This record gives sequence, C-alpha cells and structure tokens, in this order.
Amino acid sequence: MECHRKLLLALSFGVFSIINLVQAQPDQQGFISLDCGLPPGESSYTDTVTGLTFSSDADFIQSGLRGETGDTRTYTYRQYKDLRYFPDGMRNCYNLTVNKGINYLIRAGFSYGNYDGLNVYPKFDLHVGPNMWISVDLEFQNDREIIYMTKSDLLQICLIKKGTTIPMISTLELRPLRNDSYTTQFGPLNLIYRRAYTSDTSGFIRYPDDVFDRVWDRYNWFETNVNTTLNVTSTNPFLVPDAVSRLGISPLNATKPLFFYASPGDGNKLIVYFHFAEIQALKANDTREFDIFLEGNVIHRAYSPKLLQSETKYNISPQKCRLGSCDLDLVKTQRSTLPPLINAIEAFSVLEFLYAETNPNDVAAMKIIQAIYGLNMISWQGDPCVPELLKWEDLKCSYTNKSTPPRIISLDLSSHGLKGVITPAFQNLTELQKLDLSNNSFTGKVPEFLASMKSLSNINLNWNDLTGPLPKAFHDREKNGLKLTIQGNPKLCADASCNNSNQKYVLPVVASAASVLIVVAVLILILVFKKRRPTQVDSLPTVQHELPSRPSLFTQTKRFTYSEVVAVTDNFERVLGEGGFGVVYHGSLNGTQPVAVKLLSQSSVQGYKEFKAEVELLLRVHHVNLVSLVGYCDEESHLALLYEYAPNGDLRQHLSGERGGSPLKWSSRLKIVVETAQGLEYLHTGCQPPMVHRDVKTTNILLDEHFQAKLADFGLSRSFPIGGETHVSTAVAGTPGYLDPEYYRTNRLNEKSDVYSFGIVLLEIITSRPVIQQTREKPHIAAWVGYMLTKGDIENIVDPRLNRDYDPTSLWKVLEIAMSCVNPTSEKRPNMSQVTNKLKGCLTLDNSRRGGRQDMGSRSSVEMSTSFSTEVTPNAR
Repeated sequence: MECHRKLLLALSFGVFSIINLVQAQPDQQGFISLDCGLPPGESSYTDTVTGLTFSSDADFIQSGLRGETGDTRTYTYRQYKDLRYFPDGMRNCYNLTVNKGINYLIRAGFSYGNYDGLNVYPKFDLHVGPNMWISVDLEFQNDREIIYMTKSDLLQICLIKKGTTIPMISTLELRPLRNDSYTTQFGPLNLIYRRAYTSDTSGFIRYPDDVFDRVWDRYNWFETNVNTTLNVTSTNPFLVPDAVSRLGISPLNATKPLFFYASPGDGNKLIVYFHFAEIQALKANDTREFDIFLEGNVIHRAYSPKLLQSETKYNISPQKCRLGSCDLDLVKTQRSTLPPLINAIEAFSVLEFLYAETNPNDVAAMKIIQAIYGLNMISWQGDPCVPELLKWEDLKCSYTNKSTPPRIISLDLSSHGLKGVITPAFQNLTELQKLDLSNNSFTGKVPEFLASMKSLSNINLNWNDLTGPLPKAFHDREKNGLKLTIQGNPKLCADASCNNSNQKYVLPVVASAASVLIVVAVLILILVFKKRRPTQVDSLPTVQHELPSRPSLFTQTKRFTYSEVVAVTDNFERVLGEGGFGVVYHGSLNGTQPVAVKLLSQSSVQGYKEFKAEVELLLRVHHVNLVSLVGYCDEESHLALLYEYAPNGDLRQHLSGERGGSPLKWSSRLKIVVETAQGLEYLHTGCQPPMVHRDVKTTNILLDEHFQAKLADFGLSRSFPIGGETHVSTAVAGTPGYLDPEYYRTNRLNEKSDVYSFGIVLLEIITSRPVIQQTREKPHIAAWVGYMLTKGDIENIVDPRLNRDYDPTSLWKVLEIAMSCVNPTSEKRPNMSQVTNKLKGCLTLDNSRRGGRQDMGSRSSVEMSTSFSTEVTPNAR
C-alpha cells in the first residue's frame, strides 16, 4: 500500500512537471544573444549545443574593431570564436532596447585567446549605465553575470579602459527574469557562483534545460552524491530546471552539517539562494529536517524539503560577512533521522549603484540630436553626464547629488560641420542654459522655440546660413537677459525690415546702395593701380574684414589665399614632415624669408576646431621660445598655417641621430630644455587665461638656426581654470608615452599634465632612448629609469654618446627633476616655474665647471625618489 501511494505521488508530480514544462516552454522570447565581432553581413546562427540563436553585435555599438581569437582550440560555444576590441576611447558602450522595470540576467563572455599576439591578458572595467559593475582581469576569470532591474527602456553595457591593455568582449547576452524571484530592491546582484551539486562535473546545465538560460556549474563538494531519474517539478518563480533538481548531495558523515561559504568581496553584502527538493524515497519512520544558517543567522528553522518538488530559501536582507567570507550551514535538527540535503546554491554580492542616470528626457533629446546630425564622436557613448569623469565632450551638466538625475545645462556644438535646420529636439533639453551652434552650416529660419526655452540664457548662432527675420520673441527675451549672437549670417536680419513689405523705402535704399557701389568701385580702382605683383606675398594686407564663412580669427595677422600658399611653397615641392594635422612643406616669402607651411589633409584626425585653436593661441601669445605664426589660409576646404622656419629640425631628430653629425652635447641639451621650460612657463602663467599645451614632446620642440628652442603645435591646447577650480574635464588627447596617466585615468586636465610630458622630455635628453620600447625590461622610459635606479645601475641610464662630457651634479639634478615631474600623482609634481628655476640652476652648474671631469661617484650626493608607479603608459585618444 505504501509503495502504491508513493507511485501515485510520483506520477502526480510527473503530470505537474509536464504541465509546468509546457507553460515554460523555452522560446527565447525577450532574449538578446550577441556574438560580438561577428561580421555584420553574416547571418544569425543557432548554436549547436544550446539551440540559442546568436546574431552580430554591429547594430548595437558604434565603435570597436572585430577580431578572431588566436587560440586554435575547438570551443564548446561557437560565439567565443569572434570578438570585438576597443583600442580607441575611454568608454565604449552597447545600447540595448529593453523593457523598463524588468529584472534581467546580463552575461558578458570573454575569450582573449591571444588574438593580438601580445599574450597579455586585458584588464578593464564593466559598467551598467553610469555605474561600476565589476573590474575584469581575464587572466583569472572569463564570463561575468549580473541580475539588474532596468531603469529605462535603454540599457547600456560599457567597457571602460584602464591601464595600457585594450578592452575586448566575445559575447553579450540578456535574459528577462520574473520580478517575483530574485531580490533586486537592495541593489543589482553580481553572481559569485551558481552550483548544481553532483559528483558528475562534466559540462554545464543551461538552456534549453533552464528556460532563463542560467548557467549551472556542475560542482563536486566531495560529499555523498544523491540523485534521481524521476522528474522534479518547480512551481515557484525561480523555475529551477529539472536537470538541476534531480541532483544533490548530503554529508559523508550523516551526523555532521553541510557547510559552504561565499565571498562577496570589497565590503559588499551577500544574498544566497538555497534550492532544495527531496529526491530520495523516505521510509515511513524517516525524517529529514535541518536548520539553514547564513553567517550564524537563521534563515529557516526545521526545514524539510518536499518530495520531488523544488523550493527556494534565501535571506530576505543582504548579509554582511565577517573577514570577507560568509559561512553557509545546513544543520540537522535533533528530531531528524536523516542528514541535510541540498540540490543547488546561487550566491550573489549586492552591488551599490550610486549614480542616478541622466534625466531620461535629456538623454532622449541628445540621442535624437546625435542621430539627426550624425554626431559619431567617440566620447558620446554611455550616459551623457555620469560618471562626471566620463561625461560627453562639449556638454556640461548640473549635479545635485548622486541619487538625483543630472541635467544637461550647456551644449557646445560649434565647428562640428552641422547642416540642415535647427531641430526641435533642442527644446526637450528643458534645463539648458547655454547653446552654442556657431560656425556650422545651419539653414532655414531661427526657430522661435529657442526663445521659449525658459532656462536658456545664452545662444550663439554666429557663422551659419540662417535666413529671414529674427522672431519678435527673441527681442522680448533679450530685454529679460537673453544673450543672443547672430553674426555671420548674411541672410538673417535682426528685425522684420528684411521682409521688404513696406515699399516706400525701396527707392531710397536703392539710391543709397548705388552711391555705396560707386564709392567702392573708385576705391577698388585705386587699389588696383597701387597693388604690387601677386608674387610679392610679403606685402599682403593685414586682415581688416570678417571671413566669409567662419569667424574672424583675429585682425592683426596675414591671411593668405590658397593660390598664394601654392606660390609660397612652389607648388608644395619640398616636404619637411608629416603629423596629425597634415603635411608640412618648406616655403619662402618673397624668395627670402623661409617658412614652414602646415597644410590640413582631407584625412586629418584634426580639423577646423584644432586649426582655429592654434591660430587663436599663436595670435595672442608672444614668446621667444614659442614658434611664431606668420599667417594662415582659411579658404573653403583649404586650411593652412604658416610658421617661422626652424632649419635645425626638432629635438627628437638630434637625440635619435636622424640628422647625422655629432651628438648634441649635454650643455646644448640642457640649454634647449631650459628654453622649452620657459615657453611652457609662459603658457601656464603669462597667458590670460592660462593654457595647457597637451602635446609636449621632443618632436614638437623645434630648433632655429641658432639652436634656440621653439615649442610648436598648439592644436590640442586648452585653457585651464584659475581661482578656485583646479582642473578642466575634457576628453583625453595627446601622444602615447607622453600622456599624463592621471589625466588619462580621470579626464581631469591641468597644467601638471604638461609637467608630466616635460618630465618625459627630460628623461629623453638624459638617455636618448625611445619613450616606449617593448624589448627592454620596462617598456616605458619612466618605468625603465626607475627600475634601473632601484637596481643601482645608474651609469647605463645616461646616453653613452655624451662620453661623460658633463657636470655630474648638473646631470643628476636634471634626473631628479625629471623623476619628480613624472610622479603619477599630479599634486606631487612641481609646477613649471619651479622646474624652470631648478633647470636654470643646473645650467649654471654646467657652465661653471672648471678643469677636468668629476668622478661619477659624485652622483651619490643627489637624493632621488624612486617610489613611483610603473603603469605610466596610457594610449592617446
């Protein structure tokens, strides 16, 4: 009779199990399965192991390059063969459309496979929206998983670059879960482990066995293995798969508890889900009953698993762990005749996502603006405002506190080559205070909605192709403090008079215009007779008028036409060099004055914004150690800069021996860096506002006919704040090796970033070695010098071509200065005034040396700090 009852019970559970499977039939509804790096033209495919359908990630991300793993292993899952890597930008984000307010399982998969041949495991961070999810080190673990409740219909998964390695990803998967299962109200759940306990540890249990595609690790805890071939039903929201519930363990010693542990790490709290099902046929007098403990706290007392039915017990409130690890114990009660039994455990750390996402209306407006005008800037990924260090370039936000969504208050889209009408999407930025759309090609009328934006107090529409009269609403707003500028729009007038509706003014206007034309014609005739031949470029008049299509840069320099630039360079006959802006040519004014002509190439990574920045800077700064601007060309698509010519090339050429001849003497090197320091000091302290060069390097230190140093290439220069502010947040720019690691890491720019780069220059003049050389013990020059100092191998630091022809104390003091300049922390670096004064002292020491050479042993009198990080080689954007 007892056997008959158990058979009926088993059959009934089997029926319920079949019904449950039909209701939860796996159909991948709501699944997102991306094979990252799969070519966009390649069709979706079905994974032969799981039956999951994967497609290319190309439509979900705007950046990155595709690659294939260099590992020749046969992968269990096809999607790990391809990958996408991100050499450019600090933040690269996937944009996924989801349902707001739903718990999603998010899984990011990685298979490095030495795809780049460097055999260096990447390290980077993963963010969910603006918040830090986890730091990834692919040397120790591959896939990452989190359960997260979405806050909007857009979910962004971002890879954040840190250090020198390049982020990469193989697969990205989203699976919608039931909201009545996993507890996310305390914060997202980062998976520590998910284990199905069994002695058979081959393979994983996942889709289609698990309708949510959770990946269960078959795990051997070296206890007594328990299993059944009968179906186990799951009627609770967790829907633990039958393949998991049919497995289990009990303790080897039936009198002992089952114990486990979990480590949430980094001070996080823990939530553990214990999954139970009785899978043994109990005798009439048998009882299985146990208490469930988490870190000594009772989760459930006197619990008895149900026969062939899965149940889940978990701690309602997240648990803090002592010593970083929590104990999980299943302890048999006194009345129990059988030991504890468990089928599976899921352990999660509860993350604290501090940042509220930017106001969703602002985000939606920016996405529309980005799409309409094709603004595919590398920094415009992820959340526009947070975290602040990664905010989008060209906008500013207001920050109340971390839990309040930031608002966009300033948007600068000047000089972005934008065309078409001004989109109404701008009015959805309801907290916008400043809007700069100058120096673009906007057409049509000035939209009246701009005047109705209550927060907007500053609008710059200069240098576009706007037409018609300015709506009256703007005049009313100007009375209340609105600042509106509309220069350089020849078809736009400030009032309704351009409608020409009042005909009585036509004749007077025509008469006045005719008079003006006559006067202009007479003036032109006079100028024609007085004008010298066009080849005499040196007599070109100074610019006293506004440029036709872009703002007047300044009025006290010479503006050349493109045809004049062709003549000056003799049709671009002699190339001097090539950089990010374009090719540099040799030129001559009037056949006597040599000049260097830098011509913007069509494929240049820089553009009009950098061109304009360099011209404006050089027109307002004048220093003997900064290169002088002779003139510029700004004619339609032709942009060129004309500089004073430096016949002795750049410092890098002399240190590397590229120019031949005798190596630079120490006294010459020291004089050159003193003069360069003076130029930098002037930028930092003599300019109003102060300027950061952002690209100090030996190739940008030019040498004139007297070997006087001239700092050049100001296209990346930025002004920095004075007073209370200590930095300006901006996208990272510069040259690998010279780039300040703190600026690279935080996007916070100040004058100390130039100090770091100058410190690298000092190390170059001492060693004459490449800034980055992969074949030496430490590839970066600062790390290598520090390494050699700690070894005591000081003599091998100095360029042997100097033949000890220097004052030792002078050289070692310069080395000390250099090492203080490359300190990873900007606050610990000297400023340029201090650097300049110290270098002048070194130059005095070298000039005053008398008779013979001092022994190298005198270096011991110089105390050097060698405690600095070796991670000093961020890549430039």
